[in-house]
Amino acid sequence: MRRRIIIVTAVHPPSAPFLADAYKSLCNQGLPDGWEWHWLIQEDGRTDEVAPHVPDDERITFRQGRPGGPGVARTMALARADGEYIKILDADDQLPAGALARDLAALEGDSSIGWATSRVLDLLPDGTTVGFDGDPEAGAIERGAVLEFWKANGFRAQVHPATLFVRRGLLLALGGWMALPASEDTGLLLALNATSRGWFSPEVGLLYRKWPGQATSQAAHTDAGERDARMAIIEARARELGYLGWGYPTTGTS
Repeated sequence: MRRRIIIVTAVHPPSAPFLADAYKSLCNQGLPDGWEWHWLIQEDGRTDEVAPHVPDDERITFRQGRPGGPGVARTMALARADGEYIKILDADDQLPAGALARDLAALEGDSSIGWATSRVLDLLPDGTTVGFDGDPEAGAIERGAVLEFWKANGFRAQVHPATLFVRRGLLLALGGWMALPASEDTGLLLALNATSRGWFSPEVGLLYRKWPGQATSQAAHTDAGERDARMAIIEARARELGYLGWGYPTTGTS
């Protein structure tokens, strides 16, 4: 397999204009000798509105598909993922310089680590950023720790799923993202933590754009009935994975 980090991005027309900023942030990433990145952009649907915003770069592959939400789009993109590692990057977000190299170093340096996350800053419409207290300590996150924190803190994890950097094989073994109308990335985070140790970097690894069109700002996202159902199935899946006892790595340290 090529020494390649695959960047996976789901996009729909409202978020397409932000691809240019995401691309600039990718171009500012430095990687160790012999490593490269390839960006898989998957439109959630088939329109004529996204393609004009996709940068012209041989390191980018753009595809379209039936609409099914960002989790479906990302999972479909995995069919073309030919690298050892997968990095999630939402179309409206940006990676600070050094983010990819830090993620890579964490997983290359410890074979017992299945995934990495990092500190997030909200990127506000005026260009300013806002951080938050409460990040975990730098270093390893043990199996089950995210689920217990999430359950005890109003279904808010101590690390952000939009910052995930994960081993491709582990992501495939878990089936990609959950088939949910929202919180599909949280479902993946908890499934990863149920089956493998993770890593947290206290350095900023994502600028998380806040804007009126983002999915999490829509009324449907906070509908109490749907939210309760999402949280219930996310928890149930993570706990069942824990009960099964399967984990990464399958031999050695766990």
